[in-house]
Amino acid sequence: MSNQDGTPENRLRKELPEEVTAEPSVAAAEGSEEPPQLTGRQRLVNGLWPPRVTRAQLIVAMLLFGLGFGLAVQVASNSDSDSALRGARQEDLVRILDELDDRTQRLEDEKQGLEKQRDELENSSDQAEEARKQTVEKEKQLGILAGTVAAQGPGITMTIGDPKGAVQADMLLDAIQELRAAGAEAIQVNGVRVVAGTYLTDSDKSVSVDGNKINTPYRFKVIGKPQDLEPALNIPGGVVQTLEKEQATVTVERADEIVVDALRAAKRPDYARSSSQ
Repeated sequence: MSNQDGTPENRLRKELPEEVTAEPSVAAAEGSEEPPQLTGRQRLVNGLWPPRVTRAQLIVAMLLFGLGFGLAVQVASNSDSDSALRGARQEDLVRILDELDDRTQRLEDEKQGLEKQRDELENSSDQAEEARKQTVEKEKQLGILAGTVAAQGPGITMTIGDPKGAVQADMLLDAIQELRAAGAEAIQVNGVRVVAGTYLTDSDKSVSVDGNKINTPYRFKVIGKPQDLEPALNIPGGVVQTLEKEQATVTVERADEIVVDALRAAKRPDYARSSSQ
């Protein structure tokens, strides 16, 4: 025993403190432990966070965001227009459907009229004379559309009072567009003939039509089918309701005879020439 205790190794152990001699064994124990096994969810989280975003991924994300925002705006816009119809009364919805049917019928009548003209030209014994008659009639029709000749016929008058000065050019333009869509064939506003190229602008708390300043009350003289024109202005969310929200007064009256006599000077084109021989 004395020989064993006197060995250099035993003497070294006695000289070192216990806590020092214990550390290598603890370190060895700790070093021998295997790292804990991660679950599938933990590995997924470690792979996703912190995020590693490339430039290409960022660009794609921005494009997708823009597309989603645009779709949301479009859906909201459609919802606003649909809400006006959902809140409409049954008689208003029936009137809107009747107006659509009338527009379809007008297009069908125009188609039949053109087919009739074609048949007359093909079957007439004197095609030159028939062509001349149709040319004169077409010239009158084009003159009415161009505003170079006066026109008369059934239609409506619409008078807009604006005591608050809130009516703007875009509101009157909406009225013109709605009348055209309802089949208006000739329109005159405060002595100014409305044609295809007519433009409206705001001018010092008033409105100008093709550069001609007009003042309240705004008086529309419109030739067309009264049964189509008046309901088109009074549909829910239409021209009349929009103007009345601005505290304007709107009066629409039907008439059997409307005279549109404001004329536009015929302009000769500078460059365009007829291609017919």
